[in-house]
Amino acid sequence: MMETLKKLLMIGVISMIAFSTSEASATEKATFAGGCFWCMVPPFEKLDGVKEVLSGYTGGYKDNPTYEEVSAGKTGHVEAIEVTFDPSRISYEKLLDVFWRQIDPTDPGGQFVDRGSQYRSVIFFHTQAQKALAEKSKEALAKSGRYSKAIATEILPAGKFYKAEEYHQDYWKKNPVRYKFYRYNSGRDQFLKKVWGNENVSQGDALPGAADRWRTFVKPSKEELKKRLTPIQYKITQEEGTEPAFRNEYAENKREGIYVDVVSGEPLFSSLDKYDSGTGWPSFIRPLEPANIVEKEDRSLFFMKRTEVRSKHGDSHLGHVFNDGPKPTGLRYCMNSAALRFIPKEELAKEGYGEYLPLFKKQAVAK
Repeated sequence: MMETLKKLLMIGVISMIAFSTSEASATEKATFAGGCFWCMVPPFEKLDGVKEVLSGYTGGYKDNPTYEEVSAGKTGHVEAIEVTFDPSRISYEKLLDVFWRQIDPTDPGGQFVDRGSQYRSVIFFHTQAQKALAEKSKEALAKSGRYSKAIATEILPAGKFYKAEEYHQDYWKKNPVRYKFYRYNSGRDQFLKKVWGNENVSQGDALPGAADRWRTFVKPSKEELKKRLTPIQYKITQEEGTEPAFRNEYAENKREGIYVDVVSGEPLFSSLDKYDSGTGWPSFIRPLEPANIVEKEDRSLFFMKRTEVRSKHGDSHLGHVFNDGPKPTGLRYCMNSAALRFIPKEELAKEGYGEYLPLFKKQAVAK
């Protein structure tokens, strides 16, 4: 009896360890420096998909630095935050968008009232994919015309992150009055208001033209994609799989909005062109952006020839197109829900796809 109990206990412990490891592997790290870390924590903690935000020090040469040493500029470290996030719920690109909206990226000598290299802005990348995305994001911001000066924010490899003293963690919650007093007098909010206007900087709305990231999209490695995508999303987009008819997310979706590639974010289809084909898969009569669609001959079924549909920039398998659709095109773009991400019209501007809003306003007028 005792031996059986021991075995059961051991199985339970192993299962708990395996579950814990699985949970940990489902998250990723992002590290940003943007001046005083007190001010950098709240915008990221408010984001859905962010698990934890720590204040700390990184980038220097001294082990286990103290706040006094770092703030005095004696360690080579910068004040920074370490963000633990679930890439299946929030993308690294979104975190970058939020980061840019918290700082003055043109200031190489610090941030706002805090001066010195220990307060400069830095993006610390943990993977080559993060590095590529950070560089593209920085380039897009530079070309946006929002700033007259050059972007000074550095992009550096992430090193050891030292967690700051406990009283610095969630300072904005522990000392709200002192935090608000400091933040207002630092000049940060006044600067962000001047640069971003009425756009919601604390929530990190997408940069103007952020939807254009797919134009310079760098496809991550298979290992990276397996972390970012759910098993069914990976099977469909990377292994040319097919999801079950009727038992998928968007077959019955009747909301207004657009459908983008779940991997790259490139716009693909509109609800205005969606119809009920009776097949059990989301079907469209035409693409929203034909330039983002690639069609290839598919002979994977030996008894018939089909036309496969892939995304241009993400190179994702999306589905197939058939010549049995309704007028005026006569086409049926039969897509897999798992290859798509739906963005309702109410969130187009927030997600960076505001250019498509007029389509739905015209539809409302026509009705």
